[in-house]
Amino acid sequence: MKKHWKLAAVVGAAALVLTGCTTATQQPSASQDPAGSEGPVAAESLGRIEIIAPANPGSGWDQTARALGGALEATELADSVTVTNVPGASGTVALAQIAGNPGRDGVLMASGLAMMSGVLTNDTGVSLDDVTPIARLIGEAEVIVVPAASEFETVDDLLAAIAENPAGVPIAGGSAGSADHVFLGLLAEQYDIAPSDLNYVPYSGGGEATTALLGNQVSAGISGIGEFRQQIETGELRGLLLSTAEPIEGLDIPTVADIDQADLEFANWRSVMAPADLDDELRQQYVDVITEVAASDEWAELLETNDWADLFLAGDEFADWLTTENTRVEGVLSQLGLVVQ
Repeated sequence: MKKHWKLAAVVGAAALVLTGCTTATQQPSASQDPAGSEGPVAAESLGRIEIIAPANPGSGWDQTARALGGALEATELADSVTVTNVPGASGTVALAQIAGNPGRDGVLMASGLAMMSGVLTNDTGVSLDDVTPIARLIGEAEVIVVPAASEFETVDDLLAAIAENPAGVPIAGGSAGSADHVFLGLLAEQYDIAPSDLNYVPYSGGGEATTALLGNQVSAGISGIGEFRQQIETGELRGLLLSTAEPIEGLDIPTVADIDQADLEFANWRSVMAPADLDDELRQQYVDVITEVAASDEWAELLETNDWADLFLAGDEFADWLTTENTRVEGVLSQLGLVVQ
């Protein structure tokens, strides 16, 4: 079943190098209207498109780029799509390449929260202001968990213990500045806990964090729901809080709305960007095409297959939301002591 939950409002020199690319197989379109039928005018096909995945093959950005490319071809909204992997520095290597090619036609880039954080925490020389926002596509909610036998029955219990003795409550998560770290910092702020006081223990992957949790090496853990879902379902871990305002099917875990903190709604979102300085017609074509893809049966199937939440937002609305989200993320990263001054 496709998941959908709406995020609250408060809440990139040289030519691109073609490496590690694949082309999806073209399929008949399921979105075209029969000749003579009434309905919305189909967006004009993009022709040949390159999508930059700013990370290694198999990564979340890579999966998103390849899924989008496959959907573009399956709906005949692109003649052919090549995915190029340009990894490095939280996506900012790819961002710098895109930013160095203003006005370039035929290239898009996967982006997201990790790139936003990478720009803010590193002296990159480029930012998301140097590209054109096209659409927010998908996201994954965060979940805070504890071992099944933990003394913490609720997230309030956990936060009370942190407030009393932050060093005594180690919390496992992803790398410093990751979505895990950001959401935990936002939550701490809301409970008058200095984010910099958190005993946050970064791990390179969810498997390591899970091992630490099950071995009682940490008091709690935070990650995307996909990392802990199996252990939650088997009862080895107990969920204390979801970063969504709406419940997620199959997870009997309180949401931020349940604790009267709906403004904290948060996701590790992924998006698609284009080079800066596009002419208005090309920008609108990109927006129209991605909007049509996002409404297609092919995309709905990909969301369900990959267990992605539908967070679609396009054009000016996405650009406005991006500004608000950047302010929120920059604020908490500063409180965490991670923003480069």
